[in-house]
Amino acid sequence: MTVSHGKSPEIMPDIVVFDVGNVLIEWDPRNLYRKVFDNEAAMENFLSEVCTDAWNLEQDRGRSFAEAIAERVALFPEFEAEIRAYDTGWHDMVPGEVHGTPALLGELKEAGVPLYAITNFSREKFIEARKRFPFLDTSFIDTVVSAHEGCLKPEPRIFEILFERNSLDPARTIFIDDSLKNVEGARAAGMHAHHFRDADTLRRDLVSLGFPVAAK
Repeated sequence: MTVSHGKSPEIMPDIVVFDVGNVLIEWDPRNLYRKVFDNEAAMENFLSEVCTDAWNLEQDRGRSFAEAIAERVALFPEFEAEIRAYDTGWHDMVPGEVHGTPALLGELKEAGVPLYAITNFSREKFIEARKRFPFLDTSFIDTVVSAHEGCLKPEPRIFEILFERNSLDPARTIFIDDSLKNVEGARAAGMHAHHFRDADTLRRDLVSLGFPVAAK
């Protein structure tokens, strides 16, 4: 089992909180930049030195893509076309749904399980993602989006926002995220947590906790 408990392990969860990227929808800039660069080394150098994870996280914190692109182009004018592709080619980074997880989400919703989400996501791109993946709009009672709040997972405040806004007891929630540091942040906030790898493993853990989903 890959579930571990938060501060109150005697309380079993009956509320599910999902991450979005790489739990419900796929995201990897390499899906785009393998089409842009001729070789892996050049692509990895660009992603480690120019359009870095830390730079991208500032969009998730609330910075606009226009500001972010302008800042990178000013620093790396020789990569202007490639930098602008991070914005204009964003949907190429998101090839589709994560296999099996939206179906599991649908089962939980149909069974009446309270569902929430916490996601590190830019304001602009979350609007686009909601249009492309309607279940992001129809599945959750509330979604805490980092760019709307000015804070990021695994910062404690982003979990507190969910609890306070919805009067939730963290010990009754299980948080699902592909990032170990975010899972650890959720545990520190008192939540149960599942480090996501694939939908089948998640399903087994939810079944073991008594959630009303089919065992497969």
